[in-house]
Amino acid sequence: MFCNQCEQASKGVGCTTVGVCGKTPEVAALQDLLLHQLKGIAAIAVAGAKVGVTDDVADEYVTGGLFTTVTNVDFDAEHLAGLIRRGAEVKSALRANVEAAGGVVPADDPSVAFEPAGDLAALVAQGEAVGIFSDHDRDENIQALQQTAVYGLKGIAAYADHARVLGHTDPSIYAFEHELLAALSDKDLYLDDWVGLALKTGEVNLRVMELLDAANTGAYGHPVPTSVPLGHRPNKAILVSGHDLKDLQELLEQTEGLGIDIYTHGEMLPAHGYPELKKHSHFYGHYGTAWQNQRKEFDEFPGAILMTTNCIQNPRDTYADNIFTTGRVAHPSAVHVENGDFKAVIDRALELPGFTDEVDGGSVMVGFGRNAVLSVAPTVIEAVKNGDIRHFFLVGGCDGAKPGRSYYTDFVDEAPADTVVLTLACGKFRFFDHQLGEIGGIPRLLDVGQCNDAYSAIKIAVALAEAFGVGVNELPLSMILSWYEQKAVAILLTLLHLGIKDIRLGPTLPAFITPAVLQVLVDNFDIKPIGESAGADLEAILGESAA
Repeated sequence: MFCNQCEQASKGVGCTTVGVCGKTPEVAALQDLLLHQLKGIAAIAVAGAKVGVTDDVADEYVTGGLFTTVTNVDFDAEHLAGLIRRGAEVKSALRANVEAAGGVVPADDPSVAFEPAGDLAALVAQGEAVGIFSDHDRDENIQALQQTAVYGLKGIAAYADHARVLGHTDPSIYAFEHELLAALSDKDLYLDDWVGLALKTGEVNLRVMELLDAANTGAYGHPVPTSVPLGHRPNKAILVSGHDLKDLQELLEQTEGLGIDIYTHGEMLPAHGYPELKKHSHFYGHYGTAWQNQRKEFDEFPGAILMTTNCIQNPRDTYADNIFTTGRVAHPSAVHVENGDFKAVIDRALELPGFTDEVDGGSVMVGFGRNAVLSVAPTVIEAVKNGDIRHFFLVGGCDGAKPGRSYYTDFVDEAPADTVVLTLACGKFRFFDHQLGEIGGIPRLLDVGQCNDAYSAIKIAVALAEAFGVGVNELPLSMILSWYEQKAVAILLTLLHLGIKDIRLGPTLPAFITPAVLQVLVDNFDIKPIGESAGADLEAILGESAA
C-alpha cells in the first residue's frame, strides 16, 4: 500500500500499512485497480472521439469512478470490487462501438487489456501489482505533476457528479477526464506538458464549478443571508453531512409532517441559505462541526445520520447502526440507501429517541453567496474608499485532524477590526461561530458556502477587481487556504489557472509535491506555506499596522 493523496499522509510522505483515514490496504489496492480500469476506458474513449463516438454510460462511469477514489468516500472493498467488474462491461461495450466506427484502440496499453479477477483476494492482488498510477520510470517531478493533475481531476469528478445529478452536464468535461487519464500512458509527455495539463485541470474545474453553481441555484435559488440555530429542540432528528443538496431536498420532502427535524452537519450548513430548501419548517438547525469533534458528536446524536459525498472515518460500533450513506459513499459499517428512497433512514430516526430537551446554542449566519455580497457591492466599495475596510481575507478550505489548524482560528480572531473575512468550505468550522461584528452594517465574517461554492468567491473577487479597475492580484485581498483532499487540489489549480498569486497554503504542503515543482509554484505564483504564527503572517500582509 502507498497513498499520499491527502493532507493526512503519514509522516508527510504517505500511508504504507493502513491509511490514517482508516483505509485498509485492501481498499487502497482496489482503488488503485479502479483507477487502472478508468485509464483503459479513457484510452478507448479518446480513440472514439477521433471517429465521432461518445458514450454517456462511459462518461458517467469514469466520473463516478474518479469520485469514488476521493479520500473518505468509499471504504467498502466489496463495493469497489463490484465497480471494477462493472467497468469491464462498460469498457467492452465502448470498445465495440469505437472499433465498429473504425476507431483504433491502443493495443499495447495494459489498462485497455485489463480484465478483473474473479474473487476479491485476486482483485486485491491485481491492485497491488498495478500500484499507484504514476509511471515510476519517469522523472520524479513528472510523477509529482501527474499526481497533482489526477488528484485535481478527482475533485473535478466530484463536482461534475453533483451537477449531473441535477441534470447539468458538459461533454467537454468528460472529454478532459478521458484526455488526462489517457495521458498517463503517454511516454512522449514531459515536464512542460504536465505543467500544462495541471493548469488545464484548473481551467476545466472552473467550468465544472460554474456548472454546479448553475445546477444548485437553478434548482434551489440563490442563497440569501439566513440565521441558523446551533442548538436543538425536542423532536425526532436526522443529521445530514456532506454536500449533496438533492439528497437533502428529497429527505426534506419525504419527512414532511412526520415529526422529524432535519439538522445539517459539516459542509451541509450552507444549505440553510437556499430558498427552496429553507422553506421546509422542519429544516431546523446545525449540529456539530466538521472534524474536530466529529466522532464525539456522532456518538451523542440521538437520531439517524445520513452521510452524503464523504464517509465518516472509522465509525464507532456505538453508532454504526445509525449511519446511512448515499450515492458514491460506501462503508461496510453503514447502510447504503438507493434511488432517493430514504425510508430506512426515516424508520431508524423514528425508532431513536431524538432530542427530548431544548438547548439554545446561539446561531450563525450563512447565505453570503455572490448574489448576496454583490447586492451590497456599492456599500463595500465605498467602505474601502473611505478606509473603513482596509483588507479582505479569504480564509477557507478543508478542515482536518492534523495539529496546526488552530492557525486559522488565530488568524481570523487576530484580523484587525477594519478587515473582512470571507470563508467557505469546512475549514470555517474552526471559527464559524465567532462573533466578529460589523463594518457599516456588513458582517465582518461572510460565509460564502461549501467548497463547491468557490465559484462564488471567485466571482466576488473578479467583480470587485472590475469595480476598482484593477486585477485581482492588485485588490486588498489575501487568500489563506487550508487543504485536506482532492477537491482542494482542484480549486488551487483553478486559482493558479486564473493567475492568482501570493496564496498562503497549509497546514502542511502536499506530500506529492517535489521541491522542484514547489519551486516552480513559488517562482510563478509566489505560493507559500502558512507561517508559524498567524500574527506574523498578518503583519507581513498588512505591515506594521496589522494590530
